[in-house]
Amino acid sequence: MDLGGQSLLILDSCAQPFFTCRPDGKLLSSDVTHYVIPDWKVVQDYLEILEFPELKGIIFMQTACQAVQHQRGRRQYNKLRNLLKDARHDCILFANEFQQCCYLPREGGESMEKWQTRSIYNAAVWYYHHCQDRMPIVMVTEDEEAIQQYGSETEGVFVISFKNYLDNFWPDLKAAHELCDSILQSRRERENESQESHGKEYPEHLPLEVLEAGIKSGRYIQGILNVNKHRAQIEAFVRLQGASSKDSDLVSDILIHGMKARNRSIHGDVVVVELLPKNEWKGRTVALCENDCDDKASGESPSEPMPTGRVVGILQKNWRDYVVTFPSKEEVQSQGKNAQKILVTPWDYRIPKIRISTQQAETLQDFRVVVRIDSWESTSVYPNGHFVRVLGRIGDLEGEIATILVENSISVIPFSEAQMCEMPVNTPENPWKVSPEEEQKRKDLRKSHLVFSIDPKGCEDVDDTLSVRTLNNGNLELGVHIADVTHFVAPNSYIDIEARTRATTYYLADRRYDMLPSVLSADLCSLLGGVDRYAVSIMWELDKASYEIKKVWYGRTIIRSAYKLFYEAAQELLDGNLSVVDDIPEFKDLDEKSRQAKLEELVWAIGKLTDIARHVRAKRDGCGALELEGVEVRVQLDDKKNIHDLIPKQPLEVHETVAECMILANHWVAKKIWESFPHQALLRQHPPPHQEFFSELRECAKAKGFFIDTRSNKTLADSLDNAKDPHDPIVNRLLRSMATQAMSNALYFSTGSCAEEEFHHYGLALDKYTHFTSPIRRYSDIVVHRLLMAAISKDKKMEIKGNLFSNKDLEELCRHINNRNRAAQHSQKQSTELFQCMYFKDKDPATEERCISDGVIYSIRTNGVLLFIPRFGIKGAAYLKNKDGLVISCGPDSCSEWKPGSLQRFQNKITSTTTDGESVTFHLFDHVTVRISIQASRCHSDTIRLEIISNKPYKIPNTELIHQSSPLLKSELVKEVTKSVEEAQLAQEVKVNIIQEEYQEYCQTKGTSLYTLLEEIRDLALLDVSNNYGI
Repeated sequence: MDLGGQSLLILDSCAQPFFTCRPDGKLLSSDVTHYVIPDWKVVQDYLEILEFPELKGIIFMQTACQAVQHQRGRRQYNKLRNLLKDARHDCILFANEFQQCCYLPREGGESMEKWQTRSIYNAAVWYYHHCQDRMPIVMVTEDEEAIQQYGSETEGVFVISFKNYLDNFWPDLKAAHELCDSILQSRRERENESQESHGKEYPEHLPLEVLEAGIKSGRYIQGILNVNKHRAQIEAFVRLQGASSKDSDLVSDILIHGMKARNRSIHGDVVVVELLPKNEWKGRTVALCENDCDDKASGESPSEPMPTGRVVGILQKNWRDYVVTFPSKEEVQSQGKNAQKILVTPWDYRIPKIRISTQQAETLQDFRVVVRIDSWESTSVYPNGHFVRVLGRIGDLEGEIATILVENSISVIPFSEAQMCEMPVNTPENPWKVSPEEEQKRKDLRKSHLVFSIDPKGCEDVDDTLSVRTLNNGNLELGVHIADVTHFVAPNSYIDIEARTRATTYYLADRRYDMLPSVLSADLCSLLGGVDRYAVSIMWELDKASYEIKKVWYGRTIIRSAYKLFYEAAQELLDGNLSVVDDIPEFKDLDEKSRQAKLEELVWAIGKLTDIARHVRAKRDGCGALELEGVEVRVQLDDKKNIHDLIPKQPLEVHETVAECMILANHWVAKKIWESFPHQALLRQHPPPHQEFFSELRECAKAKGFFIDTRSNKTLADSLDNAKDPHDPIVNRLLRSMATQAMSNALYFSTGSCAEEEFHHYGLALDKYTHFTSPIRRYSDIVVHRLLMAAISKDKKMEIKGNLFSNKDLEELCRHINNRNRAAQHSQKQSTELFQCMYFKDKDPATEERCISDGVIYSIRTNGVLLFIPRFGIKGAAYLKNKDGLVISCGPDSCSEWKPGSLQRFQNKITSTTTDGESVTFHLFDHVTVRISIQASRCHSDTIRLEIISNKPYKIPNTELIHQSSPLLKSELVKEVTKSVEEAQLAQEVKVNIIQEEYQEYCQTKGTSLYTLLEEIRDLALLDVSNNYGI
C-alpha cells in the first residue's frame, strides 16, 4: 500500500526483540506508557483528534488506512498520509495484511466491517507479543460487540471505546473532549434525522456503477462544480473534466440552475451531470448582483440559453475546513426553540449554510470559527457538520488573516525538531564553509565571473544571480546561476516531505510563510553578496554580434555574488544615473580608482544583459509572446508592520531583463530534462484560451475603433500592441487586463501524461517550458533540479542517484502543486483586499478626500457598470439602479442623484432616463468620479463599494495633486490600520498574549514587501475565470 513514500514495516516473521527492530520509516517514541491502535471506524470519524500532537504511540493498521481510502475519498486519505509522514506526530503505519502471522482471510458470510475489526484486533495481539508483552496495547473501537468480545480476551491488550479512552487517559485534554463531543453530537443528529420520516428535499444520488456506465456511454458528463459567488443560491457551472471534455460536443460549461439541480453537491466537488432537454436550458444572469444569499432572481433578462443540467451523483467530495460565523443573538432566537441546532454562515459565499449542534452559540457569535461538514442527507435542506476550533474575533487582523489561511487550506506550523536536525549549521562560532569534496566536483566561478543579483528591495530569499562576460574568442558568455537547494534537501528527507506538502512559499500583504527553513531560504541557499554559495548554473556561449546561441553548459558550480542590487538601482545604472552608486553597499569602502573600475564593469554587464534580453524577447515576440497586464496593487509595509505604500505595479526595463534571462533558463532546462526523460519530466503548459472568452475583449476594443485578432497568440499580441489610445493610456492597460482574464491557467504536468503538441506555453510562445529558477520558494523547481542533475549524470554515463518520480506519481504531485499555487494566488489577493478594506473602513466617504477618485468604465451590465480605479488598482461594480428601483441622474453640475426612471443598455453604452425626461449616458472607457466606501459584512469579508458621484473625470484638488499625480500612493494607510487594530485589541477581553500565540502559530517570517517578479505576475494573472461569472 502506497502512503506517499512512507516506509512500511513489512515482516514475514520477526525473532528479534521488538526494541532492536529497525524499520526504515519513523520509530515510535520509547517513553510512552502504552501504544494505541485505532479501529477503522475511529480512524474515519476521529482523525482530527488523532492529529493532536499530545496523542503519542499511535499505530495505524493497513486495514484501517485502506478503509479510509475506499470510503472517505482522496482528501481524507491524503490527510492520513500527511499525518503518517509528519515527523512532529508520534505515529506509524503497520502493514498488517502483509505480515504472515497477522493476516486473516475473510470468513464466509462475514461482513467487511466485522472482518476489518477482527483483523485489526488480531494484529494488535500480535504486536503486543512482538513487544515481548512489555508494552500494553489499547485498541479503540466504536464497535460495542467487539468491546464485549475482545475486551478481556488477551491480557495486556485492552479494547475500549474512543470516548472511554479520552476520558481515562486524557482527562485534561479539553480541546480533544470538546471536539469528540461535537463529532458525537453530529452523528446522533444524523442518526435521528435518518429515522424521522421526512419527505425528500433532494433526489437520491445514483449508484457509482450507474454513474460510471453513464459517463462511458455519453449519457452523463463528469466535471468540477464551480459555484458563482455572486449568485451562490442560483448559479453554478460544471467545467468538463477528463474524458467528458474530449468526447463531448459541448464547447462551454454546463449551467446548474438552483439548489435543487445542484443536488447537495458543494463547490469543488467532482460531480456527474445529466443535460436537460434544450427547451429547459437557461442563460446566466448578466445583471450586477451583490453577494447576498437570497434565492431570488434579479428580474433582469438572462443572456442567451446555454447547456443546462442537473447533478445526478458525486464522484468525489472535496470537502475541507470551512470558516463560519455564528448567527447573532436575535438570529438564533428566530431560528426556533431548539437553539442547539444552529445554522452557521460560511465565510465563502459559495458554500451553503451548515447546521451544527452546539450549546456555545451565544459565546461564539463574535468569533470566526472552523467547522467541518459530516454529511448531507437527501432529507435535509442543509448539510450537517461539527465545530472544530475558534480562529479569532471578527474584524481582528490576525483572525482575518487566519481565516484567509484556513479558507485556502494553508497550514504552516513551525518546522519540527526532526526537520531542523537535517539542516546545516551556520553560526558565528561554527560558520558554514565550502567543502573540499564539493570543490573537486564543481566548476569554481568565484574568480572568473562577475556574478550579481537584481531583486526587490528587502528580498532575503535570493534564488537567482546573473553573469555575462567576453570570451577569448570574442563571443559572449551569458550565465544564470540558481541556488543549489537540492544539495541541502535530500529526497524523502523530513524537510523534503514538508517542502513537498507546502509546495510553495506563501506571500501575503504583510508577511510570508516559507517553504524551507530560514537557514536555507534566507541564508545558505540565498545567493547573497560577498559569500560563497553552491549553485546550479546554465551558461550559454553567444555570437558576439547576433547573440545566437552556439553552445550550452549545465552543471553544479561555486559562486560568490559581487553585488546584491535592487531593481530601482539597476535601472538607474542602466539609464546612466551613476549617483545611485552611493546606495549600493558594495561600493562604500572602495578607493576612487577601484570604485570607478568596478562601476564601469558593472554598468557594462547590466547594459549587455539588457541588450541580450531585448534580442531574446524579440525572438519570442516574433512567435507571439504576450505582454499581459495584471492590475494589482502591492501593500508595502515598514519594519513595524505599518503600511508605507500602496504601490500599483510599475514595470521597469530591468524587470524584463531579469525575467527574460529566467525564461531562457527555464526553456533550456525544459528541453534538456524532456530529452533525457521523455515520459517523466515536469514541465509547465499554458493551453490556448477558449475563443468565446475573448468576446468581451473584442467588443470593448471595437468601441474604441480597435480590432483584436484572437486567432493565435501572435495575432493577439500584435493587436494589443496596436490598440493604443494616444489620449488615454489606461485603455491599453484595460484591454491587456481583459486578455489576461480570458486566459486559461498555466499548469504543471508530467510529460508522460500529455502528447507533445500539448506541451506548448501559449503566453510565452515557447514549445517547452518549466520552472527551474526559484527552488527556494517553489517545490516544482526542486523536482526540476533533481531531473537536471539526473540528466547530466545520464550524459556522463554515471549512475543516477535517487529515484525519480514515475509518470503516475509525478502527475499526482503536479496536481498537488497546481492546487497549492492557486491557494497562494488567492490568499495573496485576499490579504491585499483585506488591507485595502481596513484602510477605507474608518474613513468617512462623504468628507474624506482620499475616498474620492477617478474611475474608468470597462464593462457594461444591465443595471450598472464595472469600474477600474487606477490610483488604487481596484476593480469593482457601480450600480446605476439601486435596490429601491431608482436610477442615477446627473444634473447640470454633473453631480449624481437617485430618481425614478429606467435604464437602457446597448452594446457599448448604457443610458439612464428619469421619469421627468433627464438622461445621462455612460460609454465604455469613460472617466467618471467615484466615491469609495466599504460594504461591511459580519459573516464574510468586507468589500469595497464604488459609487459614481459625477459623470465627469475627477479633478484633483491642489492639496492632493502631489499625491495623486505620483505613480506611488504615499499614504498613512497602514499606520491607521495598525492603530485601529491596536485600539480594537485593547477594547477586547481577549488578552494580547493570546493573539501573539495565534500569530506565532501562523506566521513564521515577516516580509517587508510582496516579492512579485514579472514572471510571477504573469502567472498570477492567469487565474481561472470560472469564478468571475458574476461580473
